[in-house]
Amino acid sequence: MSGKKGGEDGRAPGGGGYSKRGKPRPGTGGYRRDRLEGKGPTPPAHMRPGHPAQRAAAKAARDSGRPGQPPRGSERTGDSRPRSESGYQNPGVRGSGEGPEMVAGRNSVVESLRAGIPAIALYVTSRAQEDERVAEAVQLAADTGVAVLESGMAELDRLTGDAIHQGVALRVRPYEYAHPEDLAKRGGPDLPLIVALDGVTDPRNLGAVVRSAAAFGATGLVVPTRRSAGVTAGAWKASAGALARLPVAQAVNLTRALEGYKKAGFFVAGLDAEGTTDLREMSIADGPMVLVVGSEGRGLSRVVAGACDMLVSIPMVSGNESLNAGIAASVALYEIAGIRARMS
Repeated sequence: MSGKKGGEDGRAPGGGGYSKRGKPRPGTGGYRRDRLEGKGPTPPAHMRPGHPAQRAAAKAARDSGRPGQPPRGSERTGDSRPRSESGYQNPGVRGSGEGPEMVAGRNSVVESLRAGIPAIALYVTSRAQEDERVAEAVQLAADTGVAVLESGMAELDRLTGDAIHQGVALRVRPYEYAHPEDLAKRGGPDLPLIVALDGVTDPRNLGAVVRSAAAFGATGLVVPTRRSAGVTAGAWKASAGALARLPVAQAVNLTRALEGYKKAGFFVAGLDAEGTTDLREMSIADGPMVLVVGSEGRGLSRVVAGACDMLVSIPMVSGNESLNAGIAASVALYEIAGIRARMS
């Protein structure tokens, strides 16, 4: 006897990678449920969130008013295919004005580029470039000076937070919000008109209000920093490009901002279904004013309603109907523009 127990090499039967008879177990090829997943290559320094190089690049982009230049090796040359470059960004912050937003999917990316949304880079996989919509996105990006970067599927999964990206994603530049006080100084010879949103959380409603406000001569929009929609890609698309012409400001405290406007000589009118004044009889439209629009479900909050000089309502033929924030703001802005036109 050899004195060995278990398998021929002394290993216990069934232990480790060996069967009960002491024979090696076949490998899984990495397809077991508990397989390890790699994180991919380390991103370049200028694209690592929090890295000094990334902060310096973001600051340079903000100071110049345009996105930074793509890293070396990512520039488009005479070749119709974008040269390879790995790009990473933290997808956790989306559309808050504090970080970039990723728009994923062929149709969404093409529509965003058509709407003129300010973008930093377009990420495309090599296989997706054969699709007509993706090819259109690449052409639109090239025409507007947006960097086109070739990326792998794993990278796009990370960039988009595992969204369904169809091999293409667009990195949108963070929106630069104005200060609420700056809106009171705009308007020139026309009467200033500021629109404030209270509790409107749908970016599409925000974009729709911006579009109407720009059409009827408003000087700007103000939204709260918390519990409110921000300027995202969805808001850009709904505004049909009006966000490029009308500034949006963020207020830490909307009530305090309204009080500041009142001290500056503005009248504040709150649009609310429970308002006691008919919109058509609003007497303060002949001077500088702020129109406050609440959410469809809750309307104006109690503290914001208390800061208004008057509460106005839109007369409805049927008392059972209600309007969302975008439509209600459009109706009110149209009526204010009509009142001011009759005065002149």
